[in-house]
Amino acid sequence: MGKFKIKDALKLRAGNDVRLADVDPTATPGFSGDKDDLKSRFEHFDDELYDLQEKLFATARAAGDTPAAGDSGSDADSPAPSILVVLQGMDTSGKGGAIRHVLNLFDPQGTSTVSFGKPTEEELEHDFLWRIRKHDPEPGQIVAFDRSHYEDVLVQRVHEWVDEPEVERRFGAIRGYERELADNNVHIIKVFFHISKDFQKKNLLKRIEREDKHWKYDPGDIDERKMWDDYMAAYEDAIRRTDEDWAPWYVIPTDNKKYARTALKFLLLNELRSLDLSWPGRDFDPEVERARLEESD
Repeated sequence: MGKFKIKDALKLRAGNDVRLADVDPTATPGFSGDKDDLKSRFEHFDDELYDLQEKLFATARAAGDTPAAGDSGSDADSPAPSILVVLQGMDTSGKGGAIRHVLNLFDPQGTSTVSFGKPTEEELEHDFLWRIRKHDPEPGQIVAFDRSHYEDVLVQRVHEWVDEPEVERRFGAIRGYERELADNNVHIIKVFFHISKDFQKKNLLKRIEREDKHWKYDPGDIDERKMWDDYMAAYEDAIRRTDEDWAPWYVIPTDNKKYARTALKFLLLNELRSLDLSWPGRDFDPEVERARLEESD
C-alpha cells in the first residue's frame, strides 16, 4: 500500500514543461490506501506542524520583527522567515476548504488568509499588484492567498480584457514581485488544485440543489466553465513561465479533496522543516525571575 510521504508531495512539482493534460485529476500519486489511511496520514504530523509554526512566530517575535500596534518592526537587514501559500484553481476546486482544514491547526496570531475576488473600483485605479502587496507576509507569519496576483494573467487573459503585450508585462511584474519576496526571506509555495470537469459539475450541482450550499453558488461560474479549455491553457502557460526554485509550482490532483489537503499540508511541513527552526534563547536569568515571582505575592 502506498503510504503517501512528504517526498511524494514534492514530486508534484510542476516544472517549466508541465502539461496539465498529462495530470489525472482523479489520481492520488504515492497513495493507494482507503479513506481511513488517508485520514491517518493527514493527521500524522500535526504535533510537529504546530510546534514548527510556534517556533516560526517566536523567532520573529524574539528578533523584534513582528510589528505591534503602531510599530513598523525591526530594521534588521535579514528579517525572520515567513511563508506565503498561493492557491489557484478552477471554481469548486476546494481552495477555501483546504486552507481551513490545514491552517486551522495553527495559532491564529501567526497565520492569516486573504481571498482575492473581483477588484474594487479603487483597486482598478492602481497597478494589479497594488492590492496584493498590502497583504505580504510579515516576518514569522504564514499567509495563504485564496486566488492571488495570478488572476490578472488568467481571468483577464481568457476574457481578452488585456492584450498580449500587457500579459507579458504582468508576467514580468509577477516574477519580479516573487523574487523580491524571496529576497526578503518569504518562502513561497504555489499550488494549482487540478480538478476534472466532471467533478466540478458535481460540485456545482450540489451548490444549485442544496440549501446549505446556495450561498456559494454564482451563476457566473457556469459562464466561466464554458471557457474550461482556455483556462487550462492559461494556467499551464502561467505555471510554466513562473515556476522557479524560489517560487515553485505544484500541481495537485484534487478530485480527492482529502488527498489534496494532505499534499498541501506535507508541502507546508517540508518548507517549515527546511527553515531549521529552534526556540529563541532567553534574555533573562530564570533564578532571578523565579525569586522575583515569589516576592510578588
